[in-house]
Amino acid sequence: MPLYEFRCDSCGIFDLWRAMAESDQPAHCPTCQEPGKRIFSPPMVLSGSLRLKRENPEPQLVKRPEREPEKPKAQSHTGGRPWMLSH
Repeated sequence: MPLYEFRCDSCGIFDLWRAMAESDQPAHCPTCQEPGKRIFSPPMVLSGSLRLKRENPEPQLVKRPEREPEKPKAQSHTGGRPWMLSH
């Protein structure tokens, strides 16, 4: 079930978990029971790796081992289609 945001004219913004079939129906404010209007909020999408990371206030210096760049390997083709080298 998605979490939707609604705005009450007198109380402000409130959130409700609702089924997608009920997304267009007005919701009643939990404080004053007046009907609220649904407002758009972008979805929050996190990958599994982002949820597990801890926030660090200081940036970390990442050092990579120094090594020589690899030389490009020459490719040759045998056949009538040189544009399809490795297929």
